[in-house]
Amino acid sequence: MTTPREPLAQPLGKVVGGTTAKVMAAHLDLHTVGDLLHHYPRRYAERGELTGLADLPLDEHVTVVAEIADARSLSFNRGRGLRLEVTLTDGRGRLQLVFFGHRAVRHHEKVLLPGRRGMFAGKVSRFNRTLQLSHPAYELLDEEAGEEAVAEFAGRPLPIYPACKQLESWRIAKSVAVVLDSLQATDWAGLADPLPAALRGRRGLLPLPEAFEKVHRPRGRPDIAEARSRLKWDEAFVLQVALARRRRAAAQQPAVPRKPAPGGLLEAFDARLPFTLTEGQRQVSDEIFADLAVEHPMHRLLQGEVGSGKTLVALRAMLAVADSGGQSALLAPTEVLAQQHHRSITEMLGELAEGGMLGGAEQGTRVALLTGSMGAQARRRALLQAATGEAGVVIGTHALIEDVVRFHDLGLVVVDEQHRFGVEQRDALRGKGERPPHLLVMTATPIPRTVAMTVFGDLETSVLDQLPEGRSPIASHLVPARDKPHFLDRAWQRVTEEVSAGHQAYVVCPRIGEEGAEERAAAERGQDGEERRPPLAVLDVAEQLSGGPLAGLRLAVLHGRLAPEAKDEVMRRFAAGEVDVLVATTVIEVGVNVPNATVMVIMDADRFGVSQLHQLRGRVGRGSAPGLCLLVSEAPEGSAARSRLAAVAATTDGFELSRIDLEQRREGDVLGEAQSGGRSSLRMLAVIDDEELIEEARGEATALVAADPELEGSPELRAALGSLVDAEREEFLEKG
Repeated sequence: MTTPREPLAQPLGKVVGGTTAKVMAAHLDLHTVGDLLHHYPRRYAERGELTGLADLPLDEHVTVVAEIADARSLSFNRGRGLRLEVTLTDGRGRLQLVFFGHRAVRHHEKVLLPGRRGMFAGKVSRFNRTLQLSHPAYELLDEEAGEEAVAEFAGRPLPIYPACKQLESWRIAKSVAVVLDSLQATDWAGLADPLPAALRGRRGLLPLPEAFEKVHRPRGRPDIAEARSRLKWDEAFVLQVALARRRRAAAQQPAVPRKPAPGGLLEAFDARLPFTLTEGQRQVSDEIFADLAVEHPMHRLLQGEVGSGKTLVALRAMLAVADSGGQSALLAPTEVLAQQHHRSITEMLGELAEGGMLGGAEQGTRVALLTGSMGAQARRRALLQAATGEAGVVIGTHALIEDVVRFHDLGLVVVDEQHRFGVEQRDALRGKGERPPHLLVMTATPIPRTVAMTVFGDLETSVLDQLPEGRSPIASHLVPARDKPHFLDRAWQRVTEEVSAGHQAYVVCPRIGEEGAEERAAAERGQDGEERRPPLAVLDVAEQLSGGPLAGLRLAVLHGRLAPEAKDEVMRRFAAGEVDVLVATTVIEVGVNVPNATVMVIMDADRFGVSQLHQLRGRVGRGSAPGLCLLVSEAPEGSAARSRLAAVAATTDGFELSRIDLEQRREGDVLGEAQSGGRSSLRMLAVIDDEELIEEARGEATALVAADPELEGSPELRAALGSLVDAEREEFLEKG
């Protein structure tokens, strides 16, 4: 039973009723009073202000405020059918509402009269070149209200909430009003304010109850601005306190300093490099070497553009650790990537990777590979090399985490593509060192500075944004397959031309093919449950291409369900030039390096995220010949998916694309691993726009934690850490 001291923890059913609470839980993931109060309006409309109707996004659920221009009922099917067409206007654009069925038409035509204004909610579609909402939900404004009520009502901004088909914005607003009234009736008894009173005073911030009232029931725009300022501070400050505590805890852990030895492995490796390191690679390496040399564990995030040479920088760090007598473990998310790392690192090291072998270098080491599907003999050999210290570098997948894996002296953990791993996996690997090993987290997904400060605020950040010499530019083009099928024909011609010129190509599809009925049905449904064509599959597309536009070329397929040996064999043949076109899923997204591959065709490109498209595109143009990326999509012109693809085609700047991605996904669950645009832990704070506020909150949080590490003087803040940043998410923050 909830105590009076936890008003925000009350189950919603106790306040808004069981039926509404069930819908909120099922469709909006709202369960408590606090969840609902933190479900802020997405925007506000003025009562007299109409929504711009000309640029509504296709296929999205919208709520608009508009005026009825006209309404007419029409019979069809020889009088057996009846439909009502209602035209809304904002003075410039128009939007049509349609209702079918005699009963529905008779009901709606009585109330949807020209001149009335209302809120209308539904999914935008296009019929006969006209935007329309079919059977929308609506609420007319000022209906059945007296003159005084209308005057009061007309002066207030109208909150428009993130809503769903089952629960429209105005029904959410009514539930919020019920909650606010019930809390005011008890004078908000027991509400804990996470912001210390001194901080609120310094920053001129509202008390929390007043902020909730003004954000949900503002009397004017100034109320909204005041409330947003306060609620953004809640999120930024609580988050930065969690990160400051993590930084402090990490700084107090002991670690073995790791310094490269003069005349050691690192110097020998640098001497055999056939190229000069970029200035960026040198600078980032120096930052890492400085971290490795101290008696506390390094916690560093290395982010860089696709192809900027992160693996080389990580390898130099691992060689520095080997020079100090320690070992490094490189954790890769897939077997394909682990094998690729093992192959490329062994090739880069040459005789230096043959320590103790005939013909190996005197100061060499061994590079071991450990994956879950290895044969028993190879597995035993890798385990032995890790346990004895013979292997200075051990590369593997999650198999590295198993209990049987032992290290002689684990000094550095390198995590590649960190977002693919859970905290438990990274912790388990770091726990294999006698003392906490140093940690280097790598990502090829560029992260804007504010996001790095928010999500990875306890990691020092290094950025590689300079491409090595010899990397060629990549041209990207959108191929609208439905509107202009001849563009797709031309795409296959370009593939053939590149192969004729001695180059190779990738064709990427979102699905493998031959899935079970349940998987296939899930793939065919859109995010809103609407039926869609299933995503194109590798096996189907490969068959169509080999018998059609790419007949005569050497095609091979690569996907996650192939046996590891088969995957490695396909990649070896492709790298050796024995395959012209590789038809693959996103297993090639990171780490695959075939400089002779110059063109990539991404089928159903709208099914991929912005960052993923950028990652995939980075597989071409890795040699001296220019790269070409063709984004094939059937998304209609004017849709959000089409504009997203146009943005990818327009720039190869990964940091710019990451901003676009973040803005379009509304930041997803920034604190957790599900960064897919769902309900966000940051409900008010916009990490792209609120850089200054985040920096200020970081400063305040750092000072508070330095003065009171256990937050003994801020019990309300401690409680907020438990709700805004629950134990699981706080742990997630530990290493990003």
